[in-house]
Amino acid sequence: MPKTPVPLTVPDLSAFARALSRQLDPPPGHQSLLNMLARASGFRNYQHLTAANTARARLDAPPEPPADHARVERALAQWDDAARLRQWPARRAVQELCLWALWARLPAAITLHEREVNGALNKAHLFDDAAILRRSLIGMGLLTRNPDGSDYRRAETAPPPEALALIARLSARAKPG
Repeated sequence: MPKTPVPLTVPDLSAFARALSRQLDPPPGHQSLLNMLARASGFRNYQHLTAANTARARLDAPPEPPADHARVERALAQWDDAARLRQWPARRAVQELCLWALWARLPAAITLHEREVNGALNKAHLFDDAAILRRSLIGMGLLTRNPDGSDYRRAETAPPPEALALIARLSARAKPG
């Protein structure tokens, strides 16, 4: 009869070791038992096991780039409670962050006509000037268009950390409840 491996996952190795220790006669010390369990799992000792798990967690989690939250706050002040841009910001840095938030609302990998781009932008702002938004998105390289201006496409590029923070906060505002 072939052996079938049975995986064992325990949320807390220390609690598992204490429970196992109560069943052994004579029970080994807690640290000794932790080391035995770690060696049985293929590690040198318990310290090696914890170091390997900590390193894996660091490698699995992508690092969060630092964001200038003061810039995010300034840009966020330009949006209403329904996540619509109230007015075109005067400062260029705030304009750029707001453009990233508008960029995020455009569908990815889809060719759009000018009317469709304007429709998506008009849903996201209150000052009735989709043309300035569309031209600014193109000028910033976030939106591309055919030379004849017939078709538009969102440029796929990674937003900066401040833009990611603004997009996340606006997405939370736009959700009902």
